[in-house]
Amino acid sequence: MWRREREAEWPAAWNIGGMPVQSEPKTVTARMTMARTIRQQNTPGSTRGPLRVAAVQMKFAPTIAQNLAKIEHLLGEAARRRADAVLLPECATTGYAYDYSRLKPAEIASALATVGRMAVGFRMNVLVGSPVFRRGKLHNALVVFDRRGAAVHCYAKCHLHELDRKHFAPGNAVALFEIDGICATAVICHERRYPELVRLAVMAGARILFHPNAGMDSLAVSRRKRGGRDGIAARAFENAIYYVFANSVGRQGDGKWSAGDSKIVGPDERVLGLADNRSEAVIVANLDLSKATGVYAQRGLTRPPFLAPHWQRMVAAVRRQASRCSLAYDLPTIGDGCRRCCTTT
Repeated sequence: MWRREREAEWPAAWNIGGMPVQSEPKTVTARMTMARTIRQQNTPGSTRGPLRVAAVQMKFAPTIAQNLAKIEHLLGEAARRRADAVLLPECATTGYAYDYSRLKPAEIASALATVGRMAVGFRMNVLVGSPVFRRGKLHNALVVFDRRGAAVHCYAKCHLHELDRKHFAPGNAVALFEIDGICATAVICHERRYPELVRLAVMAGARILFHPNAGMDSLAVSRRKRGGRDGIAARAFENAIYYVFANSVGRQGDGKWSAGDSKIVGPDERVLGLADNRSEAVIVANLDLSKATGVYAQRGLTRPPFLAPHWQRMVAAVRRQASRCSLAYDLPTIGDGCRRCCTTT
């Protein structure tokens, strides 16, 4: 359930499910104009305060066009709540249960270009889970768009679930990128079970972990997953970072379900925002980056001393590979399209 102590902070026009109860502009242009008006004070180059981050919980639609409409609507709500960066679930452009054998490169390129234009219109960093192609192979990826709509990073899931392996090729990098100058990393769904992906990125300077997810479980398993027993708070604490988790929710098709429970967790394990198990939602939190020190990972670089040179070589390799692979995918060209990898601490 939504945390009641957060309700007082929500605008009066929002109800308990995170959906607006007021009417909104009907056209794409009108909605984006409203978002730009709301967000004028949050343009790049303004005085650095807390980073305001949103996690979107989403019910997937059957078609790409319908999912893009949902994404636009939910991004509009995040813009009204003045989010600087928004995380969408795994495979949000298609839905995870999509028939990927029918997916054409031009279709996904067009969908991603549309999301990039939304990032421009809403003047937000948008992190969207999506299939992407590279050299004819399909990857399960997270694509990062900056406020100008440039695709500045793409992370492809390395550790594939058995459902992934039917359609996707594995990636070969650890995620490392910047959001408004803040170093961040990502894992996708099943990869929460591989803590080294996070630890190495935090050693390399990451202070926020973005985790797009798409639950695909039987109803009984989905019910057991509800209530936060997912290790997210522990991962945030052990690395002294913020953890942003955006999940799908509800019926996923083929008898599969997703538990929802999208959340934002602080370095002290405090839950800063929590969605329910039933509804689409946008949860938002201010991240005070002075508290995301990464201190335990940084200490791990030097102790025990016999491991220190090995850790440092691995971190250097992580930075090189993140930079090399960050845009090696079939991505739309919007804005400058340059890399935003945090290659130094």
